[in-house]
Amino acid sequence: MRICPPCIGMKPSGFVTEATRATGMTIINSLALVETLMDANRWTEMFPSMIGRTSIIDVIFNGMAGSRNCALQLMHVEFQALSPLVPVRPMNFLRFCKQHAEGVWAVVDVSVDSIREFSDAQTFVNCRRLPSGFFVQDMPNGYSKIMWVEHSEYDESAAHHLYRPLLRSGMGFGAQRWLATLQRQCECLAVLMSSSISSEDNPGVTPTGRRNMVKLAQRMTRNFCAGVCATMHMWQLVQVGNVGEDARLMIRNSMDNPGEPPGLVLSATTSVWMPVSHQRLFDFLRNEQTRSQWDELSHGGPMQEMVRITTGQDCGNCVSLLRATAANTNQNAMLILQETQTDVSSSLIVYTAVDIPAMQAVMSGGDSTSVALLPSGFAVVPDGFPDSVGPSNCDGASVRERGGSGKWVSPDCRVPDIGQ
Repeated sequence: MRICPPCIGMKPSGFVTEATRATGMTIINSLALVETLMDANRWTEMFPSMIGRTSIIDVIFNGMAGSRNCALQLMHVEFQALSPLVPVRPMNFLRFCKQHAEGVWAVVDVSVDSIREFSDAQTFVNCRRLPSGFFVQDMPNGYSKIMWVEHSEYDESAAHHLYRPLLRSGMGFGAQRWLATLQRQCECLAVLMSSSISSEDNPGVTPTGRRNMVKLAQRMTRNFCAGVCATMHMWQLVQVGNVGEDARLMIRNSMDNPGEPPGLVLSATTSVWMPVSHQRLFDFLRNEQTRSQWDELSHGGPMQEMVRITTGQDCGNCVSLLRATAANTNQNAMLILQETQTDVSSSLIVYTAVDIPAMQAVMSGGDSTSVALLPSGFAVVPDGFPDSVGPSNCDGASVRERGGSGKWVSPDCRVPDIGQ
């Protein structure tokens, strides 16, 4: 038997407490959800916009009778919000799994800031996880009922003032966001696992080709999320005199990375507040007809959606293949792969240029892992201000329309070789 000292000490000075709860239904069974949360890689893949990196430090107990019942493991995680204005939240925590009845499970986490042999001086600087987790119960229709609870303490001063209302509302790391993300991801997984994907949108594309395209888009989105917060690869911060605190410029050398072109990769990230609603901004950015107002890849004209794969109940959740229709377009061999995701807590628009031959191979059933991706995109979240009152404008007046915080990001842009 291993005896551990108390896990949680006194709340650090300057920390604030966040406690949220959410309940909902999702298309996943209890055992599959438990296995996902107990596997570091699958947990990251389920929540790519919220988890930058995670690992299992120590498996203390595997579980009883070959199951996850009473399993206990020590884990490390880096929680992220998709903005350079919100610091990554690294922490070590214990995760315990308990089966209460047939089809009823609980998974609970708690930070372990007093177990020093598994931590370091930087681990608990800005956040720690108080008892948090979820109960999941199987329902007869193939769905599960989930009650999610998040309870944490964090250093609010470390976050930019633009994001503090969002964090206070719980939409940054709270239970509602975890549950909304889980529901959306499970809908997408249901599409991937379906034996016969609907071909109503694109009758000329085979089910295998559609699955390959969705998997490629998922890899693109994971790379985008990791690039925003620099939670993958070794990035070097670039110091530029005229870059403000709301932007970040980084560079790294890409060598022998599958699915990525070799050379220097530049990441430029910024965050802005906009006096429009979250949904309105998302709809504008995903509209092919108005894309020329912000996307140089459109060549000054509207985009044509050639392929569309619905990945959720909301029409904003889909994977698309776009083509520029401008008359002066001279890059006929280039398409735009795009994934859009949306729920009550946030929205994503991620896209990248892809070669036509590469996409033809993918949609014909070929391997998508070798397709080079350098994604760009936007993450859009509600501003978190109550009563639809945004931050003051330059005249001191409040903007009376709920704002969306739109973050324009180009995390993977290849730097050309000047010597060529």
